[in-house]
Amino acid sequence: MTQPPKIGRYEILAELGRGAMGVVYKANDPLLDRLVAIKTVDMADNREGMAEYAARFYQEGKAAGGLNHPNVVTIYDVGHSGDVAYMAMEFIDGVELRGLLTPGQAMGVARALSIAAQVADGLGYAHQRGVVHRDVKPANIMVPRSGPVKITDFGIARMRSSEALTQTGTMLGSPKYMSPEQVLGKRVDHRSDIFSLGVIVYEMLAGAAPFSGESVAALMYQIVNVTPAAPSAINPAVPEMLDLIIAKMLAKGLDERYQSALDVARDLRACEAALPRAQDTAQLPLPVGRAAPGRVDPEAGMIVLSQTLELSRAEDAAEPAHETPAPARGISRDFDSLEATQRLAVLGGAASSPVAQSAESVVTSTVPLRGARAPHGWGRRESSLVAAAAVAGLIVAAAIALA
Repeated sequence: MTQPPKIGRYEILAELGRGAMGVVYKANDPLLDRLVAIKTVDMADNREGMAEYAARFYQEGKAAGGLNHPNVVTIYDVGHSGDVAYMAMEFIDGVELRGLLTPGQAMGVARALSIAAQVADGLGYAHQRGVVHRDVKPANIMVPRSGPVKITDFGIARMRSSEALTQTGTMLGSPKYMSPEQVLGKRVDHRSDIFSLGVIVYEMLAGAAPFSGESVAALMYQIVNVTPAAPSAINPAVPEMLDLIIAKMLAKGLDERYQSALDVARDLRACEAALPRAQDTAQLPLPVGRAAPGRVDPEAGMIVLSQTLELSRAEDAAEPAHETPAPARGISRDFDSLEATQRLAVLGGAASSPVAQSAESVVTSTVPLRGARAPHGWGRRESSLVAAAAVAGLIVAAAIALA
């Protein structure tokens, strides 16, 4: 009988998938007699920088190996075999989340909330221990046949991020799920993971990602400058509270975004608890006439993105300003992050509720509160404008009469 090929001590049983960084195998650990998943990175393509490349790989693998949480895949071992660096981790009998996403079809709200809350729990645990994923995307989320959802690829995520933009401008990974600060080359912290998770939640509920473009430049422009339509504008099954939660997750400004993934998890579970019990968990086709997020002309996107990047870098070099940042271009009042924070507190009810606590925690005394609006009514601003216009009309009418 032919001995199966090995990586280190692990006997390779089957290939599970291939990616830009390497191959993932199903393998057997003969010492412990258990199935494992082996994620590999081929160092042969980068011989000049192999030592530094491998050092980062092992350092991040060591950091991820210290994580022990139900929603994070457990890493058992890190090593190398020839030119191949590898990580041995628990084998998950399930599918990647990307395999459950179908363009033009919305996942059931209850199921999407359950998956997202579990991912937020795992991210929150990692963030508390100083580990930032930096590559949160559906391909790195495993949905088992039974058991909790698992986040994968913690071990090489930061390494990928550090190499995200090469000297030639080539981008590795999936730019669709990047945060604005990643796109602009700024320093990234745990709040970048929250933004990326917000993109995933939006995609599960709307059947399409919130940002898209004919080119990477057009996509990057949207991520930095455009606020998408609320998910409920595409999928009417999405409740208002979930619109607001996603709005806070996708806030362009770091201070306007959720500050903790654990707060995201609590709000998602509060929203899930408020759903009707008969909420369907299957994929649903989007209603006819509901438009998916639009596209940006790639040439225009490239021009504006380059201007935005230069401006951003100039602002980083200048003294920090104390002014409230202007809203992103294309902002929608119904999907504004500050408005979302205040309305989440209202929808959360009592101040002791998880939604109210996490929503109110980011509102400071220096920010004037806006009045909450009924879903289909006028707010104070609209009422004031109408009243002012009426008074002006009466004055003009009186002047004409006297003339």
